[in-house]
Amino acid sequence: MTLNDSKFVIKVPASSANLGPGFDSIGVALTLYLTLEVEKNEKWEFYSTAEELKDLPSDEQHFICQIALQTAAKYGKELHPCKIKLESDIPLARGLGSSASAIIAGIELADYIGELGLTKQDKLLLSTEIEGHPDNVGASLYGGLVIGSYQQGEVDIIPITDVSFEMVAVIPKESLLTKDSRGVLPTEFSYSNAIQSSSISNVLVAALLSQNWELAGKMMEKDLFHQPYRKPLIPFYGDVENFAKTEGAFGVALSGAGPTVLCFCEKGKGRSLEQSIQSTFPEMTAKLLSIDYTGSSIFTVNNCTAN
Repeated sequence: MTLNDSKFVIKVPASSANLGPGFDSIGVALTLYLTLEVEKNEKWEFYSTAEELKDLPSDEQHFICQIALQTAAKYGKELHPCKIKLESDIPLARGLGSSASAIIAGIELADYIGELGLTKQDKLLLSTEIEGHPDNVGASLYGGLVIGSYQQGEVDIIPITDVSFEMVAVIPKESLLTKDSRGVLPTEFSYSNAIQSSSISNVLVAALLSQNWELAGKMMEKDLFHQPYRKPLIPFYGDVENFAKTEGAFGVALSGAGPTVLCFCEKGKGRSLEQSIQSTFPEMTAKLLSIDYTGSSIFTVNNCTAN
């Protein structure tokens, strides 16, 4: 980025992780977005018209800026300050990958301004090291349905873009921090439970890829890794699950650590499911979502050239 460059935009999709038994390894990119409009400035400045983002730091202490600066420093680069307008329709602390999208945005910002020349694999590893697992960041980076593994400092991921379904996110007003939701999980898992749980996750992947929706939903319900421990934190989960299934959802799962509940349905059935859920649970927000297949992107404001 040179001094003569025009404004540019970074756009990063939200994500949902786990889909039931795919704990810390399966994610899907969603059609909710974090958008940064960036231009050079004498100092770091962040601002937004979104209510949820207005109370966040407005200088270099902003989380996205911290990620960008750390990323650049890792490659021995310094970043020229920028003025950044933030917009987002990703609810914070609701299990829809808001932190993961911010991490990807920070890495993309550093890569573009600092001309780091990062590959997608570089960005994936950097973001996974920060997040601790590749499901959310992988989905936000690549788009589509992603299946990944992070072991001994190496991350491997498979993005899948030829599977299609719709989702209705049931979003409560109350937030739930991931650290609180992780606090209820067991510290140990027996060998027999690990075998059983991983077999359920394997079948979920096979069912999604073969579009066997009924079986996919069955596997979502059978998760043993995290949902049995987290559901008590989500008092409305059972009611939403039972109702959504009567209205055409093939499966229901916590979105990430919760508290959002994601109801999965075949393509074309989401709008009626959204309307039914919204009328039955008016105290929450039902939102129809699709899979984002693009992942993070960068384009200039003037000619809208995507990277």
